[in-house]
Amino acid sequence: MSDPSSMFSGTKEVDERFQFDEGALAAYLKENIDGFSGDLQVRQFKGGQSNPTYALRAGGREFVLRRKPPGKLLPSAHAVDREYKVLTALGAHSDVPVAKTWCLCEDESVIGTIFYVMDLVEGRVIWDQSLEHLDRSERAPYYDAMNDVIARLHSVDYKAVGLEDFGRPGNYVLRQVSRWSKQYKLSETDTIPEMDRLMEWLPENVPDSDSTTVVHGDYRLDNLMFHPTEPRIVAVLDWEISTLGDPLADFAYHVMSWRLPPGLFRGIGGLDLEALGIPTEEAYVEAYCKRTGRDGIGNWDYYLAYNMFRIAAILQGIAGRVRDGTAASDHAKGQVARIRPLAEFAWAQAEKVMKAG
Repeated sequence: MSDPSSMFSGTKEVDERFQFDEGALAAYLKENIDGFSGDLQVRQFKGGQSNPTYALRAGGREFVLRRKPPGKLLPSAHAVDREYKVLTALGAHSDVPVAKTWCLCEDESVIGTIFYVMDLVEGRVIWDQSLEHLDRSERAPYYDAMNDVIARLHSVDYKAVGLEDFGRPGNYVLRQVSRWSKQYKLSETDTIPEMDRLMEWLPENVPDSDSTTVVHGDYRLDNLMFHPTEPRIVAVLDWEISTLGDPLADFAYHVMSWRLPPGLFRGIGGLDLEALGIPTEEAYVEAYCKRTGRDGIGNWDYYLAYNMFRIAAILQGIAGRVRDGTAASDHAKGQVARIRPLAEFAWAQAEKVMKAG
């Protein structure tokens, strides 16, 4: 299997499809970023393919530019203005670690699409959920940092920080199930009985939840920037699908790793966690509950089933693009092979809920 850290980390020459007038960008940045000076150098990050992402260097300072991709897009897709909004609000009014934002440019004449610029944060992105490269005694603090930051995010008063209009409070999971069910059917390539059962069962069993917070939507180990040497998160990355929603659904998204085997969407299920020095699922959930003032989490297996279903549906979208010849890479094909196992694991969580009655 290819090493994701080598596939998606670092920079490259700007892809021909995503080149733009660098002189026009430099002129704009000099007008809109205090103290911006020097010759501008631009490189493209290997990752961040949904929204092309660039490393900018000028006058001894380093920045990151995120833009909408060029071409015809779905109206609500690639909303970099929403990313800018949430990063700016959290950076100014919370203790959630995010990069400092500098400017949002909605004038498409500058580089062809809207974009925003933020600081480049130095640190490490870790891809291996088992943290094999670390000593046993070092691993638990990394998991504790991940737990602490998502608890901080879910404790932010979204109204107080100016994000009251960042989404629709209520019915988050039901709306997500509906959305991903439709996407799944549109891109369906094989019949998977478990997915059909989940699309019927999930909307009929959504837990009652009156809790609404800012949710990241894709909070996981490799979307976090850790300090260069310490088990401390210096920036949460990739806010593209953040919104207002159910914090327990957001939290369960990365906790499903404990239920999935290695190789299946960052799974650590079945590993000897004690030997590795990694907290158990129960201990990790308990730490989150303590930090957020919860007395446990009801409907936990439902939230895990929902997230496994959601990932299977997202991967099915990739399968549809492979079928249509628009995502023919070996990496895309490898992702497609995970759909059926994820659906089976999701249905197993649903059966736990049914047995519990």
